[in-house]
Amino acid sequence: MARNTLPSQFRRLDIDEFDENQFVDEQEDSEQQQLDPDSAEVDALIRRGEMMAAFQIALRNPPISSKNPAVKERAQAAVLRVLTSFKSSDIETAVKSLDRNGVDLLMKYIYRGFEKPSDNSSAILLQWHEKAFAVGGLGSIVRVLTARKSV
Repeated sequence: MARNTLPSQFRRLDIDEFDENQFVDEQEDSEQQQLDPDSAEVDALIRRGEMMAAFQIALRNPPISSKNPAVKERAQAAVLRVLTSFKSSDIETAVKSLDRNGVDLLMKYIYRGFEKPSDNSSAILLQWHEKAFAVGGLGSIVRVLTARKSV
């Protein structure tokens, strides 16, 4: 009879621990709420006319790794309020202030805004898309469309 010489370490794994039905999410809601942008702060900056500051704050903490759809909706709503409040002449300077990852994040929010259009948001988002495409190029669009994690 032949003797088994292969290692049997893999047999000591408990496969029930990897069962999807028994998965417990370790992140708490309080941690996830800290990830999304502060809507009250963004609204206050918009009312004061500090659009660049509101733009930077809205894009600061994207809920990319969050699994809570409510957090993602709140972040999308805050960013959309900022984008629709900008003047057309200020869009280019706002987009140019972003780095490559910021432009990609902006593109993610733009495409998410296209999914659920509201009153006149599509025209404004198209203006933002044009300026973001000029800065980020085709690579930005490809990175956004092939990304596994969404905002």
